[in-house]
Amino acid sequence: MIRQNQRFLTQIYVLADLSCTLLTFLLAYWLKFNSGLFQHQYSLPFKSYLLWATVFSFASILIGFYVRFYAPRRRKNFSYDTMKIIQVQGLSFLGLLSLLYIAKEVHISREFLAIFLSINVICLTIYRFAVKQTLFRLRRKGFNKRFILIVGAGSVGRSFNESIKMHPELGYEVIGFLDDFQTEHDREYGYMKPILGTVDDLEAVISHRTIDEVIIALPLKAHKKYPRIIDQCERAGVKALIIPDFFDLLPARPFFDNFAGIPLINVRDVPLDELSNQILKRIFDIAFSLAAILITSPILLGIYIGIKLTSPGPVIFRQERVGLDRRTFHMYKFRSMHVFDQSTADTQWTVENDPRRTRFGSFLRRTSLDELPQFFNVLVGHMSVVGPRPERPYFVDQFKEEIPKYMVKHHIRPGITGWAQTNGLRGDTSIHDRIVHDIFYIENWTFLFDLKIIVKTVTKGLLSKNAY
Repeated sequence: MIRQNQRFLTQIYVLADLSCTLLTFLLAYWLKFNSGLFQHQYSLPFKSYLLWATVFSFASILIGFYVRFYAPRRRKNFSYDTMKIIQVQGLSFLGLLSLLYIAKEVHISREFLAIFLSINVICLTIYRFAVKQTLFRLRRKGFNKRFILIVGAGSVGRSFNESIKMHPELGYEVIGFLDDFQTEHDREYGYMKPILGTVDDLEAVISHRTIDEVIIALPLKAHKKYPRIIDQCERAGVKALIIPDFFDLLPARPFFDNFAGIPLINVRDVPLDELSNQILKRIFDIAFSLAAILITSPILLGIYIGIKLTSPGPVIFRQERVGLDRRTFHMYKFRSMHVFDQSTADTQWTVENDPRRTRFGSFLRRTSLDELPQFFNVLVGHMSVVGPRPERPYFVDQFKEEIPKYMVKHHIRPGITGWAQTNGLRGDTSIHDRIVHDIFYIENWTFLFDLKIIVKTVTKGLLSKNAY
């Protein structure tokens, strides 16, 4: 039977979250009204603040259950927890503001509310991170284990077993396999884990061993055995999970989708397909690009004057690029070359010591300042601050035939900077390596990942020896 520790852990998390929220309330109240750091006028008495803090605490717990914040997260990374904390706290705060408006609590301190929300998010994030790291260490030492039985000792089952061994911090242990072809698999793969019997022995193995989950990794030709295996697992209270036989053909992160009530396997999990993630990224893009344009406006003006004084022609260079969903758009850059036939720019790479560059243009390209007008592309929705770099249609038609999975990059908006660029893959570098990095970014996108790329771009990605 599955050990019933998840309910207990959920209760601990709920109590810890409530305690953390109420303690941060006390800290925020002290900072605002007793520390002397902030000025304050007439406000509500302490008991009123405590009442609303309690309402906020319980609301965050209810919303947490609604958005599955307290669901088992053993397989989730910490960035997922962080986004859930921000989601829960943000929704709870909006609910609190609504209640304050309805109750006409006009004298509550807005500074206090801002301090309380900020400290609460920070404290929850720190304590959840500490808990996760503690659990990782305990699981590496053999505590809090969950035991797995793999039905199917072929290539799919073997790959799953190897993946489990690579992540001991998750706390899973494979106790063995069941397969009808024990001799053949033992000879072919030389398993470290034993083949405990045939598929027909499943019920007996479950009864005599501690097993939490059964992973079904049988070939499609054995699909007639699936109903019986699933039925035996459910009668024993053991979770059953299926790895499709065509798993090896799928990308790293496929997932189940639903269309008109029919389950579908989506062959690639793209986090930015979710509306909430799209909205978050778009809001950040608009805010960041507006801030960047305002901050760099003196630089923009200086570059404008520099181009006008050093070479005849337009200041802005417009070039067709392929973006989201393979739609084309015009990307803006400061002109860094002498005016020449547009078809040449669309079909030729820039090379080292390219004679087409102006002297001022060489400086712009070396420092990446020629990319600044692309923040206007971000504002109108053609691009994002972070994403795969867009390419010209001529080269897209060429690369899609030569580079495997090249067109996957067009599942999301292209970016001014990206994971490939911050790893030195720009200019005259491997297109294949760039696509590997772009696909990794697409499949592993998080808001924190975007921030990491931006920080890396600012700290070490602006100057590049490959930027011709």
